[in-house]
Amino acid sequence: MAERAALEELVRLQGERVRGLKQQKASTEQIEEEVAKLLKLKAQLGPDESKQKFVLKTPKGTRDYSPRQMAVREKVFDVIIRCFKRHGAEVIDTPVFELKDFDIAGQFDPMIPDAECLKIMCEILSSLQIGDFLVKVNDRRILDGMFAICGVPDSKFRTICSSVDKLDKVSWEEVKNEMVGEKGLAPEVADHIGDYVQQHGGVSLVEQLLQDPKLSQSKQALEGLGDLKLLFEYLTLFGIADKISFDLSLARGLDYYTGVIYEAVLLQTPTGAGEEPLGVGSVAAGGRYDGLVGMFDPKGRKVPCVGLSIGVERIFSIVEQRLEALEEKVRTTETQVLVASAQKKLLEERLKLVSELWDAGIKAELLYKKNPKLLNQLQYCEEAGIPLVAIIGEQELKEGVIKLRSVASREEVDVRREDLVEEIRRRTSQPLCIC
Repeated sequence: MAERAALEELVRLQGERVRGLKQQKASTEQIEEEVAKLLKLKAQLGPDESKQKFVLKTPKGTRDYSPRQMAVREKVFDVIIRCFKRHGAEVIDTPVFELKDFDIAGQFDPMIPDAECLKIMCEILSSLQIGDFLVKVNDRRILDGMFAICGVPDSKFRTICSSVDKLDKVSWEEVKNEMVGEKGLAPEVADHIGDYVQQHGGVSLVEQLLQDPKLSQSKQALEGLGDLKLLFEYLTLFGIADKISFDLSLARGLDYYTGVIYEAVLLQTPTGAGEEPLGVGSVAAGGRYDGLVGMFDPKGRKVPCVGLSIGVERIFSIVEQRLEALEEKVRTTETQVLVASAQKKLLEERLKLVSELWDAGIKAELLYKKNPKLLNQLQYCEEAGIPLVAIIGEQELKEGVIKLRSVASREEVDVRREDLVEEIRRRTSQPLCIC
């Protein structure tokens, strides 16, 4: 039994080594070599007939996250949550859908919520520092009006809309071929659509289209353009108009949008002079859906709504790739101080001190060994990114002080025990960044 237990421990340790190498993206040869060792150990171990066999698998569509990955995810969520709260957002949980009666007194400007959604989107993406971005806006009423005046049959509005939405990924010629060849649209109608959907700009484009002799024939399109003009006025006041582009190719495939729609894309730096930045993927999107809530209301009341969604998984992948490329260290804990000992037989004193710090709200750790070497404790702090070490020694106990060491500068000062909590708080008052 003892021999089997020893082999099981060797298998466990070798398995951890293989997983660590995979996480570090070590060379294929190195991983294969260690896997071969693991298989050899497992062969020596053989089956344990006394144990029931079972296999742990990650459910389809899900993944496991390491402490390093979770630290990055938490930072991304923290940036998003803090930004929403800065704008007065409330947290809800909706296991059930409940419609509440409400009344909006006085005048309600529907463009202010849209403008604030776009402001929130820009703040989040700027705070995450994941690269240059552009927010594209359009209006479903402009799209529908444009399709109508171009001669698209009512029955083909949505299917043509889905074709237009592909313009950020494929060329106009490919989109036109799909409209004509696969969806039966007349070539001249497709050409009329192409004259519009290849345009993008700012408020000047909105004003230009308001004077367009064809588009101005559509009441829907005029309403959408009027709202976009007002939206750009608010975006200018919010200081983000330079981040917003009116893009007539933005269609957003979901049918429940009723007005303004928007989508944020990351930009790839141009490789040649005079080239425009290229979009490399959507990271946030949203819009107005005034008819959605009413679908669940027996009275069918129209409830004005706007919303935005953040592509957390895509952002998380981008942040993780950037950290790996820069080989940046990621803190996986928020520990402010490690309680350490300079001599042997001080475990009880370490336990007393770490308990005092926990009770005072300080994030503290200690190593679980009875008599760890001081050098090992200091090395642990450097590896884990812990900024401070509270060192207890026999001399410090006699004098009623704690030696507080800065891990970065290696400077040490004696602090009276009753002043230790305040000194740690003072030194760690700045938020700790995980990247």
